[in-house]
Amino acid sequence: MIRYLLLLALTSLLSLPTLPADDSKTAPPEKEGMKRIFNGKNLDGWDGDAKLWSVKDGAIRGETTPTNRASGNTFIIWKGGRTKDFELRLSFRCNATNNSGIQYRSKHLAPGKGKNKWRVQGYQHEIRNQNKLPSVSGFIYDEGGTAGRRGRTCMVGEKAVWGKDGKKITETLIDAEGFKKLFKLNEWNDVIIIARGNHIRHYMNGKLILDFTDGHPKALLDGILAFQLHAGKPMWAEFKDVRIRELE
Repeated sequence: MIRYLLLLALTSLLSLPTLPADDSKTAPPEKEGMKRIFNGKNLDGWDGDAKLWSVKDGAIRGETTPTNRASGNTFIIWKGGRTKDFELRLSFRCNATNNSGIQYRSKHLAPGKGKNKWRVQGYQHEIRNQNKLPSVSGFIYDEGGTAGRRGRTCMVGEKAVWGKDGKKITETLIDAEGFKKLFKLNEWNDVIIIARGNHIRHYMNGKLILDFTDGHPKALLDGILAFQLHAGKPMWAEFKDVRIRELE
């Protein structure tokens, strides 16, 4: 009888559904406490060149034209808070003639050439309407050289650590074919940026595409949030559903 009961219990355990493994390369679900920082109607709480930034169809839109150019790289800056330890979620799209970016842990600079009052330097989540590595949306660019003049600091697909001897790549998170399938050309793409201390993660359309631990002496740990319009060829970029929460 005891053997029968033990066999029955074992059979029941084996018949239970297998729980999925924890996939750290999948974006975490959105939690309570996310704050919407763009109302979808106007640019209240944001500061940028009114000739270049507007609201269109519920999105923040930055646009340059042959007759309405940007005087250097210019930005629209969120005035409602900081990006220290945070989680940021938004959707973006842009055209293919130039690039844009999401600035975080950044610094607002004094007016520059052409009286551009909206100059920012710091970490940038690159934005491009391209799907062929390496020049794609999602890598970390050192805009303005605040964090050591490192340019393309950490590329899409890299899990990396910056130490005393420079950058060391420890794992490949996504390859060229994987990113080509993941990114939506000419459409909206979803971004999540999670930063805690010197550890930064970028997600694109629900997948981890970059994991960076910045041990540089000038690693950025706090600063402002902004969106970029790049100088040069006429372009546009749009951002919507912008929400953020502070991490404990």
